[in-house]
Amino acid sequence: MKTVIIKYNAGNIRSVQFALERLGVNGTVTDDHEEIMSADKVIFPGVGEASTAMQYLKERKLDAVIAGLKQPVLGICLGMQLLCKYSEENDTKCLGVFDVDVKRFQSPVENLLKIPQIGWNNITGLHSVVFEHVPENSYMYFVHSYYAALGADTVAITNYVINYSAALQKDNFYAVQFHPEKSAVAGARIIENFLNL
Repeated sequence: MKTVIIKYNAGNIRSVQFALERLGVNGTVTDDHEEIMSADKVIFPGVGEASTAMQYLKERKLDAVIAGLKQPVLGICLGMQLLCKYSEENDTKCLGVFDVDVKRFQSPVENLLKIPQIGWNNITGLHSVVFEHVPENSYMYFVHSYYAALGADTVAITNYVINYSAALQKDNFYAVQFHPEKSAVAGARIIENFLNL
């Protein structure tokens, strides 16, 4: 099985590689169109800012490549947000795989929740094959100031300020807002389930 991690100007690629290695899988980091399109599984990670990342993808024509993939694709954190239709982060048109908008958390003063959300939070309403053997209310590691709204493609929910999409799925595209590569046993199970699709 050939597993590719898409290389672009967004961080956390090494942590994804390490998570794959712990599962006995070698992930190839590349921005080569042919390598990406010929992979059995594609991981689209990311930490950073939406408009800069989208500009980088467009310059290298990776936007069309990613949106057109037919094999299983896993978006992580910023990768998930870029698979959505639009992000409020610097007014960014994204890839449009999911018909969902990404919005900035607006924390009411009285509840004193800090933005960005950094740390562990639970996920509920799990209904996707990538959550097989992952218990309801499992805790995952999150780092983000923007969130994907709830919609038809929502397959897991988290609450921070409001309920939002912890995970999305449509056809061959799977995406999570949290970092499964940093989320202990439950996160490793999600990655393993994705690799076994």
